[in-house]
Amino acid sequence: MEDRRVNIIAAISVITLIIIIIIARVLLKLSKAFFLICGAGVAVILAVFGFVFLSLIYKRRRRILESQLKSEGQEIRIEYSFLRKVAGVPTKFRYNELEEATDGFQSLIGRGSSASVFKGILNDGTSVAVKRIDAEERGAREFKSEVAAIANVHHVNLVRLFGYCNSSSAPRYLVYDYVSNGSLDCWIFPKRDSQRRPRPGGCLSWNLRYKVAIDVAKGLAYLHHDCRSRILHLDIKPENILLDETFRALVSDFGLAKLTGKDESQAVSTIRGTRGYMAPEWLLEKGISDKTDVYSYGMVLLEIVGGRKNVCLVEDEKDKSKRKWQYFPKIVNEKVKQGKIMEIVDHRLMECGGVDEGEVVKLVYVALWCVQEKPRLRPSMARVVDMLEGRVRVDEPPGTRMILVDFLSVDDDNVTDSNINMMPRLDTMSSQGTQSNVECNSTYSFATTVFSGR
Repeated sequence: MEDRRVNIIAAISVITLIIIIIIARVLLKLSKAFFLICGAGVAVILAVFGFVFLSLIYKRRRRILESQLKSEGQEIRIEYSFLRKVAGVPTKFRYNELEEATDGFQSLIGRGSSASVFKGILNDGTSVAVKRIDAEERGAREFKSEVAAIANVHHVNLVRLFGYCNSSSAPRYLVYDYVSNGSLDCWIFPKRDSQRRPRPGGCLSWNLRYKVAIDVAKGLAYLHHDCRSRILHLDIKPENILLDETFRALVSDFGLAKLTGKDESQAVSTIRGTRGYMAPEWLLEKGISDKTDVYSYGMVLLEIVGGRKNVCLVEDEKDKSKRKWQYFPKIVNEKVKQGKIMEIVDHRLMECGGVDEGEVVKLVYVALWCVQEKPRLRPSMARVVDMLEGRVRVDEPPGTRMILVDFLSVDDDNVTDSNINMMPRLDTMSSQGTQSNVECNSTYSFATTVFSGR
């Protein structure tokens, strides 16, 4: 705009000078005064033309230089983006990029209590899953936990973080590699008629279930033992285990993850995980450790074998009009004592055949070792991997009455007097089970424990 204004002023100046010279010629004839005015006018006109000419050359050179700098800047950005991808460093996305990739957040593939997941395609054709964290306070905490936990963590059995989109307020976004076969729960639990969205799923074969168990164990072993800081996932469950196109298991959703030092045996957390997968010491506010994840993993193993939820409502045999809570790990424990382990295997697998009884026994034994109420009795995830892969013998686990976990399977709305009367025994067990010098600053008491619906 300014360049155009300068050109207009120059043109008006030249025209004005020419008019003045013509008027002077008419009025002054060929006098000395005329020649002075004419000489001055011509000099000014030449100066104007010279200024315009030089300005054009300057502008042309500036455009060329700007074009070169822009081209070099694009190359640097492309190279920097390439190096970030090679190094595995998450990329910071702009909101409009994610909005375009997800077509306005139309393709919803999953939803939790504080987050929704959408499928998207980036400009380079990469399929991604965009996680939108909606909650304000909890969302900010989950966002920081998730980025801090897996920003520089790389393992074949952990979901890969492509990038993020942060803002001062909700929502915030995390961009993950898209995993085509969805979560494990769709492949081990029977489909519910109430499901609104079509989701990939079916009945996973026994061989693949055993492979998934090993994959998840390897992912957790890496988090616990091979990272610079020990990472506690704290929300291991089938919904947070994804299966790719080859049915390789990937541990995902690090929203509750906590980083601890290698020398820290226990830590304190006021965040609550998912009912049915939380270790007793966490609920009793005795502190958390890597053995907390081991407990959750054991619960998942039992669900993989049985093809059913650990905690579920069933019809009361005495009164068909009523329903009661049934705790699957306790049933498994009883079947093991009776020598009837094969009765707990998913009936769909038994109908199809191909179930290795030796592997079933091994998986159940490992699971029962993992869900021991005393953390010191549980194996590390590295040892679990050795057990499943046959490098370490799996002994029969010690018996446990599972009083605490049986009590915790009862929903708050269905607590009875008999359940409440169990609490003194629970207090006694907590004092005998896990000893800890960690001072807990949780604001939740045992009686008001909050179970997340994640």
